[in-house]
Amino acid sequence: MAEKSPRGLADVVAASTSISDIDGREGRLFYRGYDINDIAGRTSFEECVHLLQRGSLPNRSQLDQLRSELTGDRRIGRTADALVPEVGSSGSPMEALRTLVSALSVDDPDAADSSIEAERRKATRLVAQLPVLVARYEAERRGTRVPEPEADLGIAGNFLLQITGERPSPRAAEIFDTCLVLHADHTMNASTFAARVIAATLSDIHSAVTGAMGALRGPLHGGANEAVMKTLSSIEGDVDDVDAFVRAELDAGRKLMGFGHRVYKTEDPRATHLREMSKELADMTGNSRYYEFSRRMEQVVLDSKGLYPNVDFFAASVYSALGIPTDLFTPVFAVSRMSGWTAHVIEQHEDNRLIRPDSDYIGPRDQRWVDIDQR
Repeated sequence: MAEKSPRGLADVVAASTSISDIDGREGRLFYRGYDINDIAGRTSFEECVHLLQRGSLPNRSQLDQLRSELTGDRRIGRTADALVPEVGSSGSPMEALRTLVSALSVDDPDAADSSIEAERRKATRLVAQLPVLVARYEAERRGTRVPEPEADLGIAGNFLLQITGERPSPRAAEIFDTCLVLHADHTMNASTFAARVIAATLSDIHSAVTGAMGALRGPLHGGANEAVMKTLSSIEGDVDDVDAFVRAELDAGRKLMGFGHRVYKTEDPRATHLREMSKELADMTGNSRYYEFSRRMEQVVLDSKGLYPNVDFFAASVYSALGIPTDLFTPVFAVSRMSGWTAHVIEQHEDNRLIRPDSDYIGPRDQRWVDIDQR
């Protein structure tokens, strides 16, 4: 009898990539050979986009060029524009954005061009357009107008401006920019794998990232950050009540989102940075409730289950402190991860082979047909 394949394709190598890498035992993440601990807080999200999509950290001239492209690519097409009122009034955020991202392809000037140059233009365009779609969606459902972007703010600063209606402090913009860098790519996660499977059929980049957004929506992937925030906000009382809450959840067999990881056997390096930023924002805002709850919960889960926090756990308290609505946490993840998804689609198209894994059949065998009146 043949050996069964591992559940969830655990430890199965599905592709070769030069985009990112993980050392799960040591708790390290690399973007094109750069340790995340070396670039987080020192490299802007725009520089990260250049690194992932174009293969290198940009020099000053290259960064200026990319920023110019991103600024010029913010405008969304007529089809997506016309859909915003429809999905904004009825759809959940990820439902709406999945539809709107797909609609972007209708008016993309490079939609029918599959050359590498066109792929890169479309990739940059998608990174520029997704934050605008999230802001447009939020304004539509609140019945407000989206503030005009400000020239001196990058993607992170303008996103906070357009979501909250207030210009962020320089430090708040820097913190959110670092969040975008931390979430930009993470090897062959579920949404990236979905994007590459679609791209491997030689489908277009918009189809691939729309599929990725469908995967990201799931609570075991991008939706985990929203679940963390809902858990934190459901705890009544003060920080001394966290222990009893956590132990009750664990005793009842309920899963606490934001802990453990399929790859990391120690602390997720992204969680290390997010914990520090959560503390800083608690000090900046004077509201430390969710940071203190998170720290206490982290310790109880580690002591009880031996599980470390992952990227979703402290992202919740960080995004909350920045004024981002809870149900936009997963769209924020997509705003960042669009840079990685598009880089992977480009890489797949450059050296393509159809991704077609085998499966282990576990159903009955040697069945015989009988007439319907004899069943």
